[in-house]
Amino acid sequence: MDSDVRLVPWGEDDFWLLRRTNGPEMTEHLGGPESEEKLAGRHRRYLELDPAAGRMHRVVLADGGETVGSVGFWEREWRGGTVWETGWAVLPEFQGRGLAARAARAVIEEARAAGRHRWLHAWPKVTHTASNRVCERAGFTLLGPVEFEYPKGHRITCHDWRFDLSGEDG
Repeated sequence: MDSDVRLVPWGEDDFWLLRRTNGPEMTEHLGGPESEEKLAGRHRRYLELDPAAGRMHRVVLADGGETVGSVGFWEREWRGGTVWETGWAVLPEFQGRGLAARAARAVIEEARAAGRHRWLHAWPKVTHTASNRVCERAGFTLLGPVEFEYPKGHRITCHDWRFDLSGEDG
């Protein structure tokens, strides 16, 4: 399938998607599934996100509107400044079709249009081959490995991928 995607702002009725992306196969590189309470908190944060500080979306197929996953961007303090961070999830039955890279490219344009920060970063775990490949296919530049605490109390090594929203990064 070679479908285009579009981004639909996260809505009150999208909690089901958080549940669908909370299984062991979808959270293996994120510390495992979250409790129902944590999912409800995440859903609320998505709904209450100030548009100036980022946005969450459902990713839908442009031809037909079927939901295939989620993508978003939000502010994060990083190395003495504020940058955008992005992340995505594609439902298992839609993986391997290039949809995550298309969603990442769409969110790049959203972050660029927001006009607030020069840099958009993604930090997939170094062992998460698929997400690292999405970063490459979406045009991010690999800066190298970094250490993170995620989830709280758990140290992981991630790749720091960066996209220059100004278009000036060589």
